[in-house]
Order: sequence, then structure tokens, then C-alpha cells
Amino acid sequence: MAYKTILVHLDETPHAGARVLMAAELALQNDAHVIGVALTGVSRFLYQNEMVDEQDPNLARHLDVLRERAARALAGFAPQLQALGVHSYEERVLDDEPGAGLSLVARHADLTIVGQALPGQRGSAAGFPAEVLTESGCPVLVVPHTARPRGSISVSAAGVASPGAPAPGRDVLVAWNASKEAARAVHEALPLLRRAESVTVAILDAELHPALFGNAPGADLVAWLGRHGVAAQVTLDASPRHGLLKRPSQVGESLLALAAERSCDLMVLGAFGHSRIRETLLGGVTRAVLDGMTVPVLMAH
Repeated sequence: MAYKTILVHLDETPHAGARVLMAAELALQNDAHVIGVALTGVSRFLYQNEMVDEQDPNLARHLDVLRERAARALAGFAPQLQALGVHSYEERVLDDEPGAGLSLVARHADLTIVGQALPGQRGSAAGFPAEVLTESGCPVLVVPHTARPRGSISVSAAGVASPGAPAPGRDVLVAWNASKEAARAVHEALPLLRRAESVTVAILDAELHPALFGNAPGADLVAWLGRHGVAAQVTLDASPRHGLLKRPSQVGESLLALAAERSCDLMVLGAFGHSRIRETLLGGVTRAVLDGMTVPVLMAH
């Protein structure tokens, strides 16, 4: 298994270059094709609305402005990839809303790279990573807004990146709760896990779910990973307990703290979604990780 088609979302945010840098390194490691997509934000349903006057000059000017903005987002994509040694790529400007449009293209990709929402963003911009995650059917690698936007990389014949390169995967934290979402995330992360120097399977509050984890929590997952050439270790921890029933809380924050404590450069997480509406409502753990992440997070739903 390898990532042969990598999709990267492009916009005019300051850290968009970090996504291209990460896509480039992963493309070199996997001999992959990279698709850069910028979206105008024009709903595809606009073209189906018979009430819209196609001859309206104000509409034409508005569409031109949106398409020019998308073209600016793509302007540095090809030169950056060429400078980094990636020569199999294409770029697209799509007339569609960001989440819906990118999700459609992602259904023909192995991995989609998007950016973390910027602090203070609201509405569809804040929910964009979640919408792509739940609607695309594709694993999503979310890049933190603190990531380095520019730099040079070098990848050896063995697919190992040079020190200091931004792509994740040297020290990986796998958040494991024995759910189908977590299982899918680990499956989708295998190309990264195989190249990792260390993989830690983090299990929180295992004693509360003995039927899921058994007498040796994580042992079956570690054995399965080993058969795929991934050496992993298990760490058991407990999240804070509150209330009369001492229910676990702040699981997402606990995972982020554990990743920081172990100096991990990637988290693998199965994401829970509780709604299919446009502004996706994610489970508390997923939302806490998306809001507080400082390292890339590979998610699957």
C-alpha cells in the first residue's frame, strides 16, 4: 500500500505552502501524483438555479473576482513542486464550495492534505477539515497552522526524508480506542507507520472497557502492525475524571499532551462524526484535537 494520488487544498492562507511542502515529500516517498485544488466558493447549485440571470454583469464580475482569487492560490504550486523535485502533478480551479468540491475530488485520491482552521475562524471555514473528513471517504492529513511554510527537502532512495523536513512520521502516536474509525485510521496510516522510527499506541481508560481491550490492551494491534513491518509499543494512561460518576473527560487534550510529552511529529486518530449536515458536528475528542493540534494529524472516518 502506498499513497499514489495525493490531493492538497490550496488557498491564500499563510500556511498553504506547508501543505505543498508536505505533499511534495510524501509524493517523493511514494512515487505519487499530486493534485493541487483551489476552489472559488461558488456553489455548484448556482448553475442549476433557473432564477439566476446568467447575463447579469454584476454576477460576471463577482465570478471573475472569485476565480482570480483561486488562481492566485495556485500561482506558486507548480514552481514549488518543481523546485522540490516533484514532476508528476496537476492543478485545478473548481467552481464549488470548498468542502463539497474538495470532497468530490478526494474520492479519487489516496490521501487529502488540508490545513487546520485558523484561530477565530467561524462557520464553514472552521468546519472545513471536518466536512472533507466525513464527506470524502478519503483519509485526511490535517496540517497545523504553525507548520513551516517553506523549505527544502531531500528524500533518499529508501524513501527516508532528510532531517528537518516537515513531513510527519518519525515519531508517531496512534490514538487507539478499538473502534472501527480508529482501525481504519491505522490502516490508512500504514505507509507512514512503516517509515517511522517509533510508534506508540496510546490507550486511555482501558479499564473502563474490558470487553474491547481484554487482558492485554493493544496487544492484538501491536501484533498486527508487526506483521506489516511496524514495531510499536503500548502506553496506557487515564484521562481526568470528573463528577460523581468519575467519567473520563478531556480525552483529546490528554492525547495532545501525550504527543507533546513524547515529542511525536504525527498523530493517527479515528474521527467520530455525529452529523452529515454541511457544518459537521464532530465528537468532542476529534474537535479538541483539531482545535489544539500542533503536529499533523492523520484522520479517517
